[in-house]
Amino acid sequence: MNRATAVLATVLAVLVPVVSTGCSSGDGPAPDASLTVPTSSGTLHGLSTPSAREFLGIPYALPPTGPRRWTLPQPQPAAAGVVEATKAGPPCAQTPTVPGASRSDAEDCLFANVTTPRDAEPGAKLPVMVWWHGGGYTTGSGAQYDAQRLASRGHVVVVSINYRLGVFGYFGLPGLAGSGDFGFADQIAGTRWAKRNAAAFGGDPDNVTVFGESAGGMSACALLTSPQAKGLVQKVAISSGSCLLKWPAGGLYPGLPSTTPYTSVAVTGQDGVAAAKTLGCAQPDPLPCLRALPAPVVMKVNQTFANHLSYDTDLLPADPAQAVRQGRLADVPVLSGGNRDEHNAFVAGVVAAVPEAVTAASYPALLKTAFGLDADQVHQRYPLDQFASSGPAAWAKVVSDSAWACPTLAGEHAMAAKTKVYGYEFADPDPPNLNGTKDPRLMGAAHATDLPYLFDLAGRNLLTRPGQAELGDTMIGYWSSFARTGVPTAPGAPAMAAMTPTSATVTTLAPGAVHGEDTSAIHRCDLWREVSTP
Repeated sequence: MNRATAVLATVLAVLVPVVSTGCSSGDGPAPDASLTVPTSSGTLHGLSTPSAREFLGIPYALPPTGPRRWTLPQPQPAAAGVVEATKAGPPCAQTPTVPGASRSDAEDCLFANVTTPRDAEPGAKLPVMVWWHGGGYTTGSGAQYDAQRLASRGHVVVVSINYRLGVFGYFGLPGLAGSGDFGFADQIAGTRWAKRNAAAFGGDPDNVTVFGESAGGMSACALLTSPQAKGLVQKVAISSGSCLLKWPAGGLYPGLPSTTPYTSVAVTGQDGVAAAKTLGCAQPDPLPCLRALPAPVVMKVNQTFANHLSYDTDLLPADPAQAVRQGRLADVPVLSGGNRDEHNAFVAGVVAAVPEAVTAASYPALLKTAFGLDADQVHQRYPLDQFASSGPAAWAKVVSDSAWACPTLAGEHAMAAKTKVYGYEFADPDPPNLNGTKDPRLMGAAHATDLPYLFDLAGRNLLTRPGQAELGDTMIGYWSSFARTGVPTAPGAPAMAAMTPTSATVTTLAPGAVHGEDTSAIHRCDLWREVSTP
């Protein structure tokens, strides 16, 4: 792994917070609904908490190990007897990228976790929300996100799933079925499991919402363009994961080319052949050699397969960005948005690792690399003196606007021509500092800082500042009502308005300030509609 790749691995770690995978807050009083539930994976015995029931570590597919490494997921047969579902399964294989993160070599990792309100009886027909976690396609697990607060206050069934990551999830070779889409196929398989078993947990199999953040949001957006969406989901919620995201050259890390969340399967195959040679498998058919390698050896090329969710495949016939622009997506309601200061966390990660990479002195060169002949125009709209001469703060704002916020708004406009779309922007100026950022100029509503408003991370409610708990309740209200009816509403807050192909107003989410706001103006999208990248 060269220096740029190593640093990028550190930067990408902000795509998912570093939290433990403890799931339960402990047994509570006798539950209102049964802790023994029959499912397609067997009869499960879960646990109760003061507010919810949890069923953890449920295998939803056969272990993708040995000869099943790099094959599409297959359903898990029902186990005999009663299965204890009281402990989460291991995270899928991943390499730690920041201090405090955990390494996992587990390939037997396709597990689901179900959280319901205490009183969710079979047949209650509660909305089912299936969570696709983030982590740059290379880190994270479903169990990191404690959904008790979301399930109990929103009165919904929440299913979080693991899916294969990095080289195990997005590797490909010419002619290999499923190339580049193994992790995406796992997400779909986990969602099918949730739909099949929804009624047993008190959920409605005909009211399933997939919601995801970062890589999970990018995958959820891709699902809208997949033939698999038809009949599988009734709604999709996308957080910080628009299909139209595109980072300019040097945007994710100085020296890297322009990047999108998706890759053609042809490129994935080329990268797979090169990775096989790197691992010592240079045969005409390297697959048997690769399948014989231990997981830690294979993970030496793990970061090669970040942002390698592949199109031109059966699951994704077209580039999701192109499909969204052309209106080729499922006609289901969409909740879409991001965070006001998305890229602050990424720039903070770069600066912490390589301080000289982003400075006031290097700012003009960063703009030139990213925007070529339009660099001066960008510099005029984002002068350093607007940012107290902080090169990192200026560069973070440029990339937040150009690569995240304005593409997200453009994606919402494109989708609104086809289906109902509700737009939002998370804008708490002082949220929990999940990313460990030291520079106060790079804090704000950075990437992933919205997560504590829906989930308890590491089993803890992190909403401690004035107004944050109330904002969390409002966001749970919006997300759960969207899952229930397709329209986001919350007590004491304005209903989100459906967008049009030209509307610029979305709902701002900040403590004491939930209202419609012109995000096109906030992020200078008039400029970014004109600027091109080399």
